[in-house]
Amino acid sequence: MTAYYELIDTSMTTDGVRISQYRPTLHAQGAWNEHEQHMGPASGIIAYELERYHPREQMRYARLSFDIFGLIHLEDFTVETRTIRPGRTIELVESVLHSRGRQQIVARAWRMLTQDSSEIYGLADTPVSDPETLPQWQGLQNYWSGGYINSLRARIAPDHQPGTGMAWITHDLHMVKGQPSTDFPHLIGMVDTANGIAPRQREKQAWAFPNIDLQIHMHRAPTGRWLGIEVTQQYGADGIGLTSSILHDVHGPFGRSEQILTLRPME
Repeated sequence: MTAYYELIDTSMTTDGVRISQYRPTLHAQGAWNEHEQHMGPASGIIAYELERYHPREQMRYARLSFDIFGLIHLEDFTVETRTIRPGRTIELVESVLHSRGRQQIVARAWRMLTQDSSEIYGLADTPVSDPETLPQWQGLQNYWSGGYINSLRARIAPDHQPGTGMAWITHDLHMVKGQPSTDFPHLIGMVDTANGIAPRQREKQAWAFPNIDLQIHMHRAPTGRWLGIEVTQQYGADGIGLTSSILHDVHGPFGRSEQILTLRPME
């Protein structure tokens, strides 16, 4: 099975920092430029590193915050992961992707103690149609290009339109060559795709709308191989937009994501 990345080397420093070096494959290629990585697999490889960083029993990641400092080069990079706020019931872990000697992505993740709260369980978000009941969709590949988008399989719900829609996506790749991916990096590595699910523009050539961050909040741990994305995309009048999503797996909603957009006329 092919993969988004190849592991070159990994090590742990004496002060507990995990450092891993990777080489992206063409499957990690972005949709805006052929020489950049897509934020989808880039966030997935960070999730892969977070999952392996000092795992703690009865704790899980509940919030992932990614700030994108610029174009993510489609070339060798390192990921450095460290604890910046240790704790018994909550801790903050930071993971930074470096390329060409610069920070490309800075991610901070809250890991929290889990316990039985079924007594007060309640959700406002509701389940959506199972992906197997929906038709296949080539809309992503028709609108976008690049190795990452071409790696995806998608299904679409009715009433999909510019600015709003529901789609399920999955793929058959490993995150790292030779290392089967667990559900966590597999699903987190597709959330950024939300910004391309229901663009408000029918013609992508008019305005670019890349996101400069990705915020993911999860009220439970996601499982399975299909990610459902229920999207609303909004453009402001002053050059800034917002893509908001309810996130689903095959068991129901598990969280939400937000992406702030910079709206730029295409030259």
